Amino acid sequence: MLAKRIIPCLDIKDGRVVKGVGFENLRDAGDPVEIAEKYSKAGADELVFLDITASSGRRKTVSRLAERVSQKVFIPFTVGGGIRTLEDISRLLDSGADKVSVNTSAVEDPGFVKKAAEAFGSQCIVAAVDAKRTSKKRWEVYTYGGREAAGLDVIQWVLRLEDLGAGEILLTSMDYDGKCCGYDIELTAAVSDAVNIPVIASGGAGEKKHLADAILLGGADAVLAASIFHYSKWSIKRVKEYLAGKGICVRPGGNYCEY
Repeated sequence: MLAKRIIPCLDIKDGRVVKGVGFENLRDAGDPVEIAEKYSKAGADELVFLDITASSGRRKTVSRLAERVSQKVFIPFTVGGGIRTLEDISRLLDSGADKVSVNTSAVEDPGFVKKAAEAFGSQCIVAAVDAKRTSKKRWEVYTYGGREAAGLDVIQWVLRLEDLGAGEILLTSMDYDGKCCGYDIELTAAVSDAVNIPVIASGGAGEKKHLADAILLGGADAVLAASIFHYSKWSIKRVKEYLAGKGICVRPGGNYCEY
């Protein structure tokens, strides 16, 4: 049984960690390197850094953050935002990132995902999908930090991403993001059932139970959260203890695994 991963997400704007609701009303949450180091020591399995304005401002994600983080953090981390070329990916990986996340560039040029997977390996390529519900059991893909509708059905798109070589899907519900009312379980389950690559559930975590629901009911392989960790509502240790009590296998070192 593979352990389920707990992944704090750090949304970055102008070099600071921010958090909002539905991708809007952003407020400052601190220095990214300090927060990353804290999460690493607290038992996070991975970290995700998303420069949430890089694509909309047509800016390249800089590698300096990855370099600073790699000097302080010794768990895998993903960097995304404004990645458009193989050179962008190479620079970030060389700077210490373990994976890169692509969204807008993948939608605008699906062949980019295939080229990236072939060049660096599928394990390095995380396909981020920002989804907004349009009707019952249907969601649309959004790009540019949730600003533009892409005209793509989420389920059809994640299937294509898998075929192109993406190593995992980072699935964010725009409808639930930042509201702390729980993940969109129906969306998470639909995507998890459709693909054979890992799915990271994102958008809406507010209680320990929400993370368990995303795994047990939504079929997620990992859960990503921000608000509950940034504002110290729950520690990673307490979350892992809770999940282990629900029969969910979590790290570290198999201590919470039951086979």
